[in-house]
Amino acid sequence: MRKHLRTAVALLAGALLAATPSVSASAEPAPSTAAVSAADPAYKILVFSKTAGFRHSSIGNGIAAFRELGAANNFTVDATEDANAFTGGNLAQYRAVVFLSTTGDVLNGTQQTAFEQYIQGGGGYVGVHAAADTEYDWPFYGGLAGALFQSHPAIQPARVKVEDRAHDATAHLGGAWQRTDEWYNYRTNPRTTAHVLASLDESSYSGGSMSGDHPISWCKDYQGGRAFYTGGGHTDESYTEPAFRRHLLGGVRWAAGMTKADCRPETGYRPLFDGSGTSGWSQAGPGGFTLADGTLTSQGGLGLLWYSAKEFTGDYSLKVDWKMAGDDNSGIFVGFPASSDPWSAVNNGYEIQIDATDTPDRTTGSVYGFKSADLTARDAALNPPGEWNTYELRVTGERLEIFLNGRKINDFTNTDPARSLAQGHIGLQNHGDGDDVSFRNVRIKESGTPSGPRTGPVKGVNGKCLDVKGGATADGTQIQIWTCNGSAAQTWTVPGDNTLRALGKCLDVNGGGTADGTKIQLWTCNGTGAQQWVPQADGTVRNPQSAKCLDASGSTWNDGTVVHLWTCHTGPNQKWTLP
Repeated sequence: MRKHLRTAVALLAGALLAATPSVSASAEPAPSTAAVSAADPAYKILVFSKTAGFRHSSIGNGIAAFRELGAANNFTVDATEDANAFTGGNLAQYRAVVFLSTTGDVLNGTQQTAFEQYIQGGGGYVGVHAAADTEYDWPFYGGLAGALFQSHPAIQPARVKVEDRAHDATAHLGGAWQRTDEWYNYRTNPRTTAHVLASLDESSYSGGSMSGDHPISWCKDYQGGRAFYTGGGHTDESYTEPAFRRHLLGGVRWAAGMTKADCRPETGYRPLFDGSGTSGWSQAGPGGFTLADGTLTSQGGLGLLWYSAKEFTGDYSLKVDWKMAGDDNSGIFVGFPASSDPWSAVNNGYEIQIDATDTPDRTTGSVYGFKSADLTARDAALNPPGEWNTYELRVTGERLEIFLNGRKINDFTNTDPARSLAQGHIGLQNHGDGDDVSFRNVRIKESGTPSGPRTGPVKGVNGKCLDVKGGATADGTQIQIWTCNGSAAQTWTVPGDNTLRALGKCLDVNGGGTADGTKIQLWTCNGTGAQQWVPQADGTVRNPQSAKCLDASGSTWNDGTVVHLWTCHTGPNQKWTLP
């Protein structure tokens, strides 16, 4: 929020405050399917279509479609069915590898190892249709693809529910997508390990067997790389269908790292604005929002569209998709009391800024006027004007963590007794004439919402992961740091009781000690103070019983560096990012 004189005068002139949202509706436009990425740097992808089982006649059409998409969007396509292309040296030239309706066992052990190392080194994977009917006995691939084929009914039309309209693969679509294809059933549901972009309405066709929760496209971060999958693409006609081609392009761009998205699993959220209307919202101050294509776009101002139906107390996670048209200004407010005066939110709450060209404490990702984002992390996560971004605002007591497209960029703790993050309303700012910012899919997960614990790596100094030595499960096993590899030894669960758990046991201070250098180990969970760990606003993780911090020992921090207890000093070897 820039407090310019012109906007302050405009606010005073708009003294008649609306009791209901100032939202005007317009007709929904047709989905855009144009090329998007003239600004993308040139890159290469590999399209791999080897089959050891059923062969789809549409493979040739698919290769042609990828070549045409590449020509229009600044990437080059190499196509092959030769598995000998899977060497470390050859794969290194590609930003992403597309498995185009591959079937059966298509890579030998050496080739599998090369591909694993490619993904672990930051490579991208795009799986299309029968890519899920591939390499059933290779666990790495099953995790990468997200789910494997079980069966399918006859080709028929179905209604696709678009769950994420911020990802580049689905942002061009409406809330529902009617199309004809061969609709796979999968052996497992990927929702808990991947971020679902679209799912099938099983009531709209015959033969769905996934009990009404039927993901059909998803994305995930996987062992250092990126994985996108779509179940569409069986028919020849798919590859001339503009909306499906744009879907493929978005998957390629994300897997290649050309665009960012929040691809963490997402469960337990309920909508506050789902695109269908603004029931429960009220407009404070002048201006308002237009509503079209399930999207709120700011107009005029300085005002605030706030969720008046409920004041949120306790812990919650708020997610909002947003997009700037250019050099625009807006923000999301949290923790303010009910009021028809938008300045009440400014003076009593906190604004998470949307404006990438302002000063550090007033730029995208900042807590406006209070704390700048980590600008390096912000810049690495931010999509440019014209593309969608996703904020997660995670409130835990008086702590506010800000995630942009799945990456943590700010961590702020309120210490002002006149304000409170633990109680208040949320709102979307309409900043003023010429500030064109759009919002989609506002949703919230409150404490107590049945979504399960958070699970993932705990990352520390030099980007290394907290690791159980040797993956052993015996009580007393040393904890260390190691290059992140996605293994079970590096998969930690935060269940909400101030413990950190891996391999079914707890992170533990040996003997409940308090001395600097006390060993940190794995131990059977027992509820003692030796197993309590509380993340702090400065990035440290503290054991309250000892008042000391989780610390990577020494000063070089290579693989195998042991973790121990140490007096808190906020150095880089005491900074940790939890799931």
